[in-house]
Amino acid sequence: MKSNTIWKFASVITILAATSATSAFSERRHPQALAQPLSSIPRTLAGWRFVQDVPIEERTLERLVPTDYLSRIYSQNGQQLSLFIAYYAEQRSGESMHSPKHCLPGSGWEIWQYGSVDVPVDGGSVTVNKYFIHKGSERQVVLYWYQSGPRIIASEYLGKFLLMRDAVFDGRTDGALVRIVLPDRPGAVEEGVAFAKDLIPDVRRCYGMPKLTATR
Repeated sequence: MKSNTIWKFASVITILAATSATSAFSERRHPQALAQPLSSIPRTLAGWRFVQDVPIEERTLERLVPTDYLSRIYSQNGQQLSLFIAYYAEQRSGESMHSPKHCLPGSGWEIWQYGSVDVPVDGGSVTVNKYFIHKGSERQVVLYWYQSGPRIIASEYLGKFLLMRDAVFDGRTDGALVRIVLPDRPGAVEEGVAFAKDLIPDVRRCYGMPKLTATR
């Protein structure tokens, strides 16, 4: 009986704490502005050169609802690389980053292998997600991560936790999803890592932030 009472008491405390955190999350969050627009990302990165911008369809934009986004094709030695960045000044229900591991299958792509890879940055390294996907005979490599100011996050779950923590303590809920896609062929992962190495500091520059903090 006594243990049952303690369990009920602990449950009540947990619910109250969660309610308090949720209230703080709602009341304290405030939108952030990028120091520079995503369009300022260089048109040449790691030997890849800009080919064209690829506007997102209106119905897709209505689902994603980003504050700013960048969708580009780069080319090198006859190969193409796709870069997509979606930035959210403030995340709330219906307006947050969509995980590629859910969006890709919804677009007809099958994820047949996944893991992570380290990207050298600022004398150290950060960990990003690495997915191998295919649709019929077409195979691609996807590198993606979440970048929030000076922080790189690979895990969606950790990202949600840190989002709540940041909202409670300083009211920030801004963040960006960064995704690189290129054909799956020998050396593709290394090429993607080299591109990410040059890209990450420029995304950080758009935030107006100093050095990165790696978070798995």
